[in-house]
Amino acid sequence: MKRIDVIATTISGSIADWKKVERIVPLFAEHGYSDVRLHEVDSHAAARAAACSVLREGGRIPVSAGGSGTFRAVLEGCVDSGVELAEIRLGFLRKGSADLIGKVLDMPDEIESAIRVFADSITADRHLPADILCASSPASNEVPRHFIGYGGAELFGRIPYYTENRYTKYYKGILSQFFGDLGPFMTGVALALMERLFKTPFCRKTRWKIMADGQLVEEDAFQAIMLVNGYLGPELPYSDQPLGSGEFYCYGLRNLGASKLPPQIKRARDGSIMNDAERWGLVPVTAKERLELIPDHAKPFPVNVDGGTFMAKEAVCFERVGQIPLISNQSPNRRNSSNV
Repeated sequence: MKRIDVIATTISGSIADWKKVERIVPLFAEHGYSDVRLHEVDSHAAARAAACSVLREGGRIPVSAGGSGTFRAVLEGCVDSGVELAEIRLGFLRKGSADLIGKVLDMPDEIESAIRVFADSITADRHLPADILCASSPASNEVPRHFIGYGGAELFGRIPYYTENRYTKYYKGILSQFFGDLGPFMTGVALALMERLFKTPFCRKTRWKIMADGQLVEEDAFQAIMLVNGYLGPELPYSDQPLGSGEFYCYGLRNLGASKLPPQIKRARDGSIMNDAERWGLVPVTAKERLELIPDHAKPFPVNVDGGTFMAKEAVCFERVGQIPLISNQSPNRRNSSNV
């Protein structure tokens, strides 16, 4: 019987999500999986260490039970372990906010259904390949960060400040309970937007160079810069490509002035900006191996790495560094019918 290691953060997601953890092991047992080991942790650093440890001990099926931050931590633990990534089957049990990848993998939110799908998918070895991105900044003191999903800078880089510190874990649970998975994320967007509008009259515009695979493709002032690894569902409808397509995508939102920023963000949020990109200042860039964001100053700046903050300096580089199989409720050849 295959060994499964579930790494669960104790506080993530809605209030209802917090109650899921105690039911995971018994539900797997109902589907014939008796070697299921639950590792409860109270921080992303601990989740990363736990994932690394279980893989070095021989486990090959780590399941992240949390939100995007927990998933990123478990992914980094997989990278840290030194185990060949193709041997791993990484799972996303939805118990958090903005768990977009879990939705793309067609994983149910309701715990009984989710465990049934996991058991069936693990037995049938159903998985989808996903490219791993690495964010680095040689001029800063930050350790490179690995992630799958989304990232960004400027306004988008500021959002985790309001959604990922220790104290907001509690109000995130309440927001998720009443407003769904994107409740905390949209609260972070609103707070970051208000901060930007308040500071705009007192701050100079930063001009950015966007380099893709060694070529300068854009240079302008941007209100927000967003990066996506592929299709992340209708809530971030910016690419119709799978997560393992071999390329990734950057979207700059030109600085058209403070009065244009709220409608820009509104259209970016619902995806309608893609229908009139030039009018609303949306600049698309595609990279296959490497993308660099270079501001016209040497001050530290926050970068969003799948819901966490990475403090870069002088420049941030995103590179495609590998691929890992993700446990999925669909086959690799099945395209999501809701793709844009």
